[in-house]
Amino acid sequence: MSACSAPASAPSTSTPRGLRSLADSLASLERSQRDAFIRGLSANAQAALPYLFEVWAHPDHQLAPEGEWTTWVAMGGRGAGKTRAGAEWLRAQMEGATPTAPGRAKRAALVAETWAQARDVMVFGDSGIMTCTPPDRRPDYVATRRRLVWANGAEAQLFSAADPESLRGPQFDCAWSDELAKWRRGQQAWDMLQFGLRLGTRPRQVVTTTPRDSALLRRILEDPSTVATTAPTAANRAYLARDFLEKITSRYRGTAQGRQELDGELLTERPGAMFTRAGIERHRVARAPAMDRVVIGVDPPVTSHAGSDACGIVVAGRAGDACYVLADRSAQGLAPAAWAALVAEAARSYCASRIVAEVNQGGDLVAEMIRRIDPVAPVSTVRATTGKAARAEPVSLLYEQGRVRHVGCHPALEDELCAFGGPGPSPDRVDALVWAVVALMHEPEGAPRVRRL
Repeated sequence: MSACSAPASAPSTSTPRGLRSLADSLASLERSQRDAFIRGLSANAQAALPYLFEVWAHPDHQLAPEGEWTTWVAMGGRGAGKTRAGAEWLRAQMEGATPTAPGRAKRAALVAETWAQARDVMVFGDSGIMTCTPPDRRPDYVATRRRLVWANGAEAQLFSAADPESLRGPQFDCAWSDELAKWRRGQQAWDMLQFGLRLGTRPRQVVTTTPRDSALLRRILEDPSTVATTAPTAANRAYLARDFLEKITSRYRGTAQGRQELDGELLTERPGAMFTRAGIERHRVARAPAMDRVVIGVDPPVTSHAGSDACGIVVAGRAGDACYVLADRSAQGLAPAAWAALVAEAARSYCASRIVAEVNQGGDLVAEMIRRIDPVAPVSTVRATTGKAARAEPVSLLYEQGRVRHVGCHPALEDELCAFGGPGPSPDRVDALVWAVVALMHEPEGAPRVRRL
């Protein structure tokens, strides 16, 4: 592909920085001005422009970060442009200034969950290497050898992560691993790949993946030589069907699956956790039935400065033999009067029959603060006599039985539930939830009783 011959007034495209300047300039123009600029280019420049990825890429998540990293993990939601980022990065390593000039790398590994996925997605996919490469630089695909061969002699070999032993022996100076988080034999394949990255002065690799929780992905991200970028599906909306984005977002917004598959969040879960995302998701409901009874659970903070623990405020109700988590009104860094006002407001909004507040830290002051806001608030206090895990255990059993159901999505509460028991901040939301559920499911209803004479 020849160099793009832009008008003299256009930014230089001889370097990635120049291409980004061109991209910024184009983005700042009105559509009519942009179209006029492109029409003013030579035919050769117009043909080249679609292949100048630095012009069209999302700089925050599709262009390789600067710095001395070894592994770049590009995480994102479905359709966020991860595969294109991987394909373009691989091209940049293998290609030189001209089709026959040497590039930065000579031997690359392309690793997917299966060999067929490496071929169909990484090589021939809509965002794969062949699609992204201009015709005069496109490598030859040698099916019998499972390789791409460039005119400058560089080669990329395709591998299946399901066959880690196939990575034993070959050596590389760069690699691209796709959808690593779902590799069934991920650790073995990754280990074999690392042993093979031994050519050149600084072998590098890119990992493109939807951020499903896996021990391997967590270890890679924790490595000090790793850099990571993330992007939601919506970041690439210009290249996605409008109906798809609207429907998929309205259905999955806020759910664990939506946060992972659309927002590109890595949702971790403590091994052996009492509460699991799968369990929460399985019994999630869009709306609650009529409640027999509603309770507000409160776990007040010890202090009230900006860095203090949150005040856990969770609203739950009971209908039949099931408990429904209705709202998480927890807040951090509030003075006692402020969080007490939140509790009282939640009780009024949900017509709560009871506010259950832990008093281990604040004693009588907790109930007093709430009653200053609402003198008739139905506050009762509880004092923890066992550890947090022991208190949460009967509630976790109710979750397992499907008798605790989340109404809508409560991301902060659910993150805290799934991390419960491990290191990290105080589980204030979990404590508030536990007090509310126990009051609803394990204590007498408090309904009027008829005295028989």
